[in-house]
Amino acid sequence: MADTQTLKGKTLFITGASRGIGRAIALRAARDGANVAICAKTVEPHPKLPGTIHSVAKEIEAAGGHALAIQLDVRDADNITAAVEQCAAHFGGIDICVNNASAISLTPTMATPAKRFDLIFDCNVRGTFLVSQACIPHLLASAQQGRNPHILNLSPPMSMTPGWFEHYTAYTMSKYGMSMCTLGMSAEFRSQGIAVNSLWPRTSIATAAIEFNFPEEVMKASRNADIMADAAHCILTSDARTNSGNFFLDESVLRQAGVTDFERYAISPGTPLFTDLYVDP
Repeated sequence: MADTQTLKGKTLFITGASRGIGRAIALRAARDGANVAICAKTVEPHPKLPGTIHSVAKEIEAAGGHALAIQLDVRDADNITAAVEQCAAHFGGIDICVNNASAISLTPTMATPAKRFDLIFDCNVRGTFLVSQACIPHLLASAQQGRNPHILNLSPPMSMTPGWFEHYTAYTMSKYGMSMCTLGMSAEFRSQGIAVNSLWPRTSIATAAIEFNFPEEVMKASRNADIMADAAHCILTSDARTNSGNFFLDESVLRQAGVTDFERYAISPGTPLFTDLYVDP
């Protein structure tokens, strides 16, 4: 799955793109000269978290891409429709949809109130479904033009190992719901030329989600988001007609592409890495 193509001139609609993995994917595409809609809730600087849709837009332009900052709450269906249409009108279409926005709640059953349950399902499952649904008419047009359209969901390979459910049943259900979107939509749209895949990190990635939900030792045993961006680039430049319905791990994608040096992605080179959630031994 080597990079035989480029994202130059392609239009990407990326949710949760104001920081972390979404931002990294956006910047990797920008280096090719892509058009990128940075879609996220953060418009004003957060007191604890870096990045806004506007700061990332500036980074994309500086990297050689073309940016459009759109405030988006993936829980709002009307907001989703308006954001997708704004992107398509601005850039003349959409070729790639990246469902990166996600809410995390590593809580057991009795510590997951209805409000928290609704948040993770509205963001993770409903948001992924509705953003994909809104983008699909534009992706079908992209396919008809031979522009290699993709949907990429940042969600894990599905496993019925009880251990992944035992301590955070609701969150696991929500992330597997995103993966079920991959499973279903890849089959539904395969014959129409839209690829739908999932990508998940083999190790923890140094993002705000790790910083605020895990001990400091996990952050030090993580990789940076560039590994996910490079793996996403490999997937999004692959042939949509033949590469669909997969649940990829970042390291496996890059090894297949010929990458051998993974130390450059390490937050603390030489430190044993922390295997991410949902990655079976």
